[in-house]
Amino acid sequence: MNNLLAALMFFTRLPFHKIKQVPAESFSHVTGWWSVTGWLTGGLSALTFWLLFKVTSPTIAIVMALLVRVLLMGALHEDGLADFLDGFGGGTDKESTLRIMKDSHIGTYGVIGLILYFLLSFVILANVHPQYVPFIIISSDVFCKCISSHIVWFLPYARPESESKNRTVYTHPTTIEEILTVISGIAALALIVIPDKPLSTNYMNFSIIAVVSIAVFCLLLLLFRKKIGGYTGDCCGALFLITELVFRFMTAVV
Repeated sequence: MNNLLAALMFFTRLPFHKIKQVPAESFSHVTGWWSVTGWLTGGLSALTFWLLFKVTSPTIAIVMALLVRVLLMGALHEDGLADFLDGFGGGTDKESTLRIMKDSHIGTYGVIGLILYFLLSFVILANVHPQYVPFIIISSDVFCKCISSHIVWFLPYARPESESKNRTVYTHPTTIEEILTVISGIAALALIVIPDKPLSTNYMNFSIIAVVSIAVFCLLLLLFRKKIGGYTGDCCGALFLITELVFRFMTAVV
């Protein structure tokens, strides 16, 4: 329970800290509950779209759904994406890349990257039938947090622990956390069933979307390893948002 509460406190700006105080050590386990928090952030974002779609246009509903999730998470992952793009775009070696990523100021790469991220997110969702949008929002949020959480299994933390932005280095999930993460990810895929298509076609769609998203995850891991020899918290945020964008793109084309 402490690890789950720590994840909800870390990944959202909702007042879960008022429930109880959790040990500092619990925050090193937040990646094990990352996908579970996606049901909350993705669910509230999808609910926002569904409610507003009833009374306004799909485009306004999409914009507000994207905004609600940014507010729910305090732009945590968007900040990571911007820092990642600045660092990997402007850094020439590991030291300069890590130094740029730690700088609180946003650069040209980060600004352009965030503009393109939100523009593509909007265009992709706007080109999907509105009845499927809420399911895609939840599914992509949960599934991509599921696969992104596995970064701790493949890469070491790239900075000394004392240089971590939040003084927390993530540890490997426990067996129970890993099982819950996988179940959560699989359940998320089941949300994108298309009612008017046969089950075999849905299975094929699941497979294509999952494989492409995982492939992008693997390519980004290779980039992280080559550039900085591991990962940082900013890399985690960028990893999630990029794989989520790919996931949503694939749902629109398959």
